[in-house]
Amino acid sequence: MNGYPGKRLFDLIITIPILILTSPIMLVLAILVRVKMGSPIIFRHQRPGLHSAPFTMLKFRTMTNATDNDGNLLHDLHRITPFGEWLRRTSFDELPQFINVLKGDMSLIGPRPLLMKYLELFTPEQARRHEVRPGITGWAQVSGRNDTNWEERFSRDIWYVDHCSFVLDCRIIFLTIKTVLTSDTSVEKEHKLGEFKGWSN
Repeated sequence: MNGYPGKRLFDLIITIPILILTSPIMLVLAILVRVKMGSPIIFRHQRPGLHSAPFTMLKFRTMTNATDNDGNLLHDLHRITPFGEWLRRTSFDELPQFINVLKGDMSLIGPRPLLMKYLELFTPEQARRHEVRPGITGWAQVSGRNDTNWEERFSRDIWYVDHCSFVLDCRIIFLTIKTVLTSDTSVEKEHKLGEFKGWSN
């Protein structure tokens, strides 16, 4: 299972114009990231994709490489810069993920890709979130309040897998745009939920 017939075409019809229109913005952001935080400009990280196969997810870098006296990276909160926080708040850091969609690693709509190390923690039911390509945004991000826990988000991911349709994807895109324009904090990124050991957090 990988969504509905035409989902990939739907992704491309929207993604290609977005990449063309946002390419000047991404160029400016890339220059600013280079000036304010140095290299690399793009943060690359392996995430589980369709059927849990790993892929390299792309984002604009938002943190420095600051270390302590022993050479260990500082906590994320101490490495993120004001500019990086702005990138996250506006979701501009995720613009490179449209390249992932173009390549077929991701879809516009789907469960957000988490970390590879969490795969072993999923129950068989929760692992069904990988029956579709991961998305830039998803049903779990636009439904419910911002205090939802992991179990609720995974439940919404599975609901999306079972009800995935063109109409639902259009609805999620509309809700995502509305959220970005109104700065509604109900759409949070997975890093704001923190890490977990199991799904009890």
